[in-house]
Amino acid sequence: MTKTVILPLWLALAVGAIAAWALCFHILLPGFRWFLRRREEIFIRKIHKRLNLRFPAFKITRKRIIVQRLMSDPAVLKAIDEHAQEQNIPTEAAMKKAESYALEIVPSFHAYAYFLLGSMVGLSLSRFLYRLRMGYANEESLAKVPPHSTVVFVMNHRSNMDYILLGSLTVRRAALSFAVGEWARVWPVKPLVKAMGAYFVRRHSGDTLYRRVLARYVKMTIEGGLVQAVFPEGKLSRNGKLQEPKLGLLDYMLRDFNPDGERDLVFIPAGVNYDRVFEDRTLLLEGMPGTKKGWKKAAITTLWFMLHNVWLMVRGGWHRFGYAAVYFGAPFSVQNYTKTHAVDFRRLSKDARIEQVQRLAGELFDRVGRMIPVLPVSLVSSIFINNPKVLMTEAAIKIRAQELMDNLQRNGVYVYVPRADRDYAIRVGLRMLTLRHFVQKEEGGYRAAPSEMRILKFYADSVSHLIHGRE
Repeated sequence: MTKTVILPLWLALAVGAIAAWALCFHILLPGFRWFLRRREEIFIRKIHKRLNLRFPAFKITRKRIIVQRLMSDPAVLKAIDEHAQEQNIPTEAAMKKAESYALEIVPSFHAYAYFLLGSMVGLSLSRFLYRLRMGYANEESLAKVPPHSTVVFVMNHRSNMDYILLGSLTVRRAALSFAVGEWARVWPVKPLVKAMGAYFVRRHSGDTLYRRVLARYVKMTIEGGLVQAVFPEGKLSRNGKLQEPKLGLLDYMLRDFNPDGERDLVFIPAGVNYDRVFEDRTLLLEGMPGTKKGWKKAAITTLWFMLHNVWLMVRGGWHRFGYAAVYFGAPFSVQNYTKTHAVDFRRLSKDARIEQVQRLAGELFDRVGRMIPVLPVSLVSSIFINNPKVLMTEAAIKIRAQELMDNLQRNGVYVYVPRADRDYAIRVGLRMLTLRHFVQKEEGGYRAAPSEMRILKFYADSVSHLIHGRE
């Protein structure tokens, strides 16, 4: 019993490494996770007291639990069996594929990431870059939305800043879960947006199994009361115009909706607009034939944009990018809609349901369009687009802009007038267009730069549906 045991050095090192791994994996790591969960629970309680903000249980449920629920859902199990038969593969392989989809879709929400890194840093960044403005069509009706309703913000998609802007401006009302596209699946964006509660959507996937898994997850979020934000256009507008809404996510939300249930589904239409969209030139280039696309070109363009603006800051010639505004419309209750139109989406055939979803989406997106505010740049751009070759004095520009503002406001359009001074609003728009060389200042007045007509139209078209109606 007292004999000395001699081990080779390599074996001693291996045993030590295994012991260290076991200590870390079975004792230290679980303890660290418990500590973080405990701190996050305390943080959530503080958020609730400070902002009077409630989190539905679904929001803070661990990812692995939601994935397990999703994989045991009868509709998903049926989809797995059908996929295995169609592809002539083992059921286990189809199940692993479905699980990979579930792991990709389901987020892992962390309150610290959302409120500290996401919303607070996002709000600071937004205020640094823009002069932020927020408006309500009817704030009283928003406050009266029943607390047990599932709320979904529906918004037009102008820029990737939309996510940061909407999340930071609504931080005192809700912790939003965004539906994000393929752009957010790259590192390091992916873990960040996952931690902030966003879920991934493959916009053009033809995989039936994937669509079924996604549909069941969306159904769970609606039943769980998760506050969400969706962009029905599906992608950024390449020409500045309001695009027709895609029906995928809206259909998933509506197909199992119970008009007589306790939980209502309430859409909040929101309209966003910017005096400057970061991606404006890139978006216009994507619409031109023969243009090279890819993440490398986008990364180089983004890096050049950042370096150029840093250089302007160093030289003292940098200015904020004008105004960014979000306006929120009156709540759109699906319960009221279904009762008014005598429709129950659950009882319709697929074709009839899609037709009804399209009708609802059209009405809802018309409200979104009416919420888009007219900002100084879009206002003045509209003047130059209507007079592309005319040399106009500043006084002539102001007369035309004043007339346009009068017409818009008579029609109930939200025209943002900074400082409640129309002359100032027009000067701001004209100055920004001149600084970016979209408008040329000549002796005797201003003229639209012939080489920049497409980008002038990009900004004018953000509100063209308010001026001329939707095509």
